[in-house]
Amino acid sequence: MLPFFLAVSIQDPRHKEFEQQALPHMDVLYNYALRLTANADDASDLLQETFLKAYRFWDKFEQGTNLRAWLFRIMKNTYINLYRKEVKEPDKVDYAEIESYYNNIRDESTDDNDLQQKIFGQLLDDDVSKALEALPEEFRTVVILCDIEGLAYEEIAEFLQIPVGTVRSRLHRGRKLLYTRLYDYAKERGFIRKDAEQ
Repeated sequence: MLPFFLAVSIQDPRHKEFEQQALPHMDVLYNYALRLTANADDASDLLQETFLKAYRFWDKFEQGTNLRAWLFRIMKNTYINLYRKEVKEPDKVDYAEIESYYNNIRDESTDDNDLQQKIFGQLLDDDVSKALEALPEEFRTVVILCDIEGLAYEEIAEFLQIPVGTVRSRLHRGRKLLYTRLYDYAKERGFIRKDAEQ
């Protein structure tokens, strides 16, 4: 995916600076956008809108402060403004039709030699994803940012504009909720030994 601002005038002195500092955060922001929207196209749109706003307001960014947290805050506010205002009722689709279509194309599009797919393809299977999605939003956000995206507590606190202690508390409670929801799942797959239960 080519960043939108490559089309912007390269004569602008902000261009190079923005490109060097902001682009390294694009992958982690896209992953978070995907978790927010649960749709690749919407995630790409949200990412692009985030970077458009960041580029437009680049002169407002205070150099030396946490750029990633600033970008996350822009994304969060953009998501709230764009997606939460939309009607909550999803489009109705025929699940059987989609499943049939998926089964027909799956064999054609699967590359058995795709190492990335082998490593990350089943990273979060349905049970884990459902348990994560079932968490209250304040816990889910902190768990995703810390345990999946690898952000530091301080970055999460700055992004969410909450104290670090609140980040730790929400992370602890979110992990406990996940533990409760995924206990049987972990036991079935051998992550918890029977002798460790006693």
